[in-house]
Amino acid sequence: MNRRFALGVALILSMAGSAGAQNWPAKPVTMIVPFAAGTTSDVIGRSLAEYLSEKIGQNVVIDNRGGAGGNIGALAVAKAAPDGYTLLLATTGPAATNKLMYKSLGFDPQSDFAPIALIGKSPVIIVAKMEGQVKSLRDLIDAAKAKPETLSAGYPGNGTLGHITGLLLQDRAGVKMNQAQYRGSSQIMTDLLGGHIDVGMDSMSGYIPTIKDGKLRALAIGSSTRWPGLPDTPTVSEAGLPDFEATVWYALLAPKGAPADIVQRLNVVTNDYLKTDKAKALFADIGFQAAGGSPGDLKAFVDAEIAKWAPVIKGANISF
Repeated sequence: MNRRFALGVALILSMAGSAGAQNWPAKPVTMIVPFAAGTTSDVIGRSLAEYLSEKIGQNVVIDNRGGAGGNIGALAVAKAAPDGYTLLLATTGPAATNKLMYKSLGFDPQSDFAPIALIGKSPVIIVAKMEGQVKSLRDLIDAAKAKPETLSAGYPGNGTLGHITGLLLQDRAGVKMNQAQYRGSSQIMTDLLGGHIDVGMDSMSGYIPTIKDGKLRALAIGSSTRWPGLPDTPTVSEAGLPDFEATVWYALLAPKGAPADIVQRLNVVTNDYLKTDKAKALFADIGFQAAGGSPGDLKAFVDAEIAKWAPVIKGANISF
């Protein structure tokens, strides 16, 4: 009798969950962006949220919760009810690499989220000051080999993707450079323009106007293919380091346990968004490469990113 009762309760709960998913969304959906308003994450999140609102018939509201490298916003989503009403517009850090650096993260990106879709990637770019001997990635590697630890490389902060890209580059090329840590891209650009550092490694979007104005030299980008906006800039692989990829990527996630049909619906709508003229125009403007794919594709991608960066971060003893 007890067993029949338990089975009956389980069936009722299952039917209730299914009905809730079928009625979704019955109220506005919150998309947490774990960075401040005006950042690339925010711009992409707002554009996607507007499209989702049109397609699912409810407002998708952006909630900016910055801090701790994106961990504050990510933790809020990890602890939220898995009912499809709280989503995370995640980046590489909170969705993957922060796990390798932060001692008290509060969540596990590989087990506490339901993957929805990989939105796209913004390649890390290697840029150099216009004056000087470094006019290509090969020049940079040759100069660093000839005089170890004399060239200076600027990064947008300890543990950022620009920083760990620099570490990976030095490891793969067998060179050593002086490291200059900054608080964001603008300070790197200022010192490059002033000739105070030799190269910078950072997310590409903020550097495009200055490169196109001829004030900075683009040496290579960390994507698997060239970006049409800078067609003469080779990939790092083309420039001499095969199979090298380093990108800041953006993904849509939900709390673990979110109903599969809601996840699938959001996946379809997100993939549709990536094909729109609005998305294509925005991405072309900010140096962003659309991705897409299934929830399973995103999970495999996150796992591969963590596996790729783990030895680099461990080797550099980066921890917070």
